[in-house]
Amino acid sequence: MGKNGRTSVTAAELSPWQTAVSIGIIGLMFFIFGFVSWANAILIPYFKIACELNNFQAYLVTFAFYISYFVMSVPSSYMLKRIGFRKGIMTGFWIMSVGALVFVPAAMTRTYGVFLLGLFTLGTGLAILQTAANPYITVLGPRERAAQRISIMGICNKGAGILAPLAFAAVILRATDTDLFKQLPAMTGEVRAAALDAFIRRVITPYLCVSAALFALGLFIRFSPLPEIDTEQETGEVAAANSGKTNIFQFPHLILGAIAIFLHVGSQVISIDTVIGYAGSMGIDLLEAKVFPSYTLTATIVGYVTGILLIPKYVSQTNALRFCTLLGTVLTLLIVGTGGTVRILGHTADVSIWFVVLLGLANSLIWAGIWPLALDGLGRFTKLGASVMIMGLCGNAVMPLVYGRFADLYDLKSAYWVLLPCYLYLVFYAVHGHRVRSWKR
Repeated sequence: MGKNGRTSVTAAELSPWQTAVSIGIIGLMFFIFGFVSWANAILIPYFKIACELNNFQAYLVTFAFYISYFVMSVPSSYMLKRIGFRKGIMTGFWIMSVGALVFVPAAMTRTYGVFLLGLFTLGTGLAILQTAANPYITVLGPRERAAQRISIMGICNKGAGILAPLAFAAVILRATDTDLFKQLPAMTGEVRAAALDAFIRRVITPYLCVSAALFALGLFIRFSPLPEIDTEQETGEVAAANSGKTNIFQFPHLILGAIAIFLHVGSQVISIDTVIGYAGSMGIDLLEAKVFPSYTLTATIVGYVTGILLIPKYVSQTNALRFCTLLGTVLTLLIVGTGGTVRILGHTADVSIWFVVLLGLANSLIWAGIWPLALDGLGRFTKLGASVMIMGLCGNAVMPLVYGRFADLYDLKSAYWVLLPCYLYLVFYAVHGHRVRSWKR
């Protein structure tokens, strides 16, 4: 019996039906993660126009959303330990519901700071959900198939990510906006303010709907059959290995893994959230460019499906991680080192943008590869270890700002150089870092 009053079980004690239902519920959660998170790809250029921002200011969208992971991940782990996974997940959804509601006064006053507060609140709820869901799905079955299960979750996440920018663009953008964007530079005073006020208030209805849906999902989780899984239990071998461990920093492979997650998610969000702006630098307007994040996420899903088919029967999850990190390194060099106009899928653009799209393929199996390696052998430290890994998600907050700063100083293409050290570190973790079990040489 756990502290939350519910019976905790190990993953091995679950029936195949319970396991399948649990995976389905967690898959729904990952879909929600994706829909809310990847909507940022359209919000960045949208707020840049409506609130009259530069590149650095526009990427505060991702900073406000994801810095909450750094702030809330460790408190989330203690909350989950006290009240359990199910009530914790319900709480996370309800906090997200409040965050979506904050968009209403923000839009009514066209105040960027209030929008950022709403995004921070959304991220706070999502940090709780991520802290619960990732270790849950990692231990929900054999360790050697963890990357396969995480890939299934990734399909749910990125599938929602394909839909989110398109759905939000369909609601908040109109065919006449091309003319509006052309007329804005000539507008001044009250006429310009009125046009921008009307433009920004289009987010009110969709975010009211999102808020209601998130509240309903919290109720659903509260009364769902999702079991409490005991992540504290240790095998004799793990207990012996951890007998002298007193804190989470005594697991180097975990700390190095959290750094890897920081750089991976930062690289991933750059490849998705900057591609609309990069397309704009090539003369592609927002109504056409809105589909590029969906292309990147489609490439990610192709990688997930490949991982599900090949791991672990034909390729180990570690070797898949190594391949993807090396591919990311090569694609980064191609982005900054190639040029020339091509026409693909009806878009006339510089060839380098398609290498940005292909980063979706490179990023696909990195998350799934890092998690089981970083949590390996943590035993009773698993929940706290997961919270440290979730702290790494603040890379989504920091890396786009770094990119935005370089884009303002140089240009959007040169700014992609920031990806190179990220992928080089990920190669290190995939090859050697995950095997480090002591800080001593």
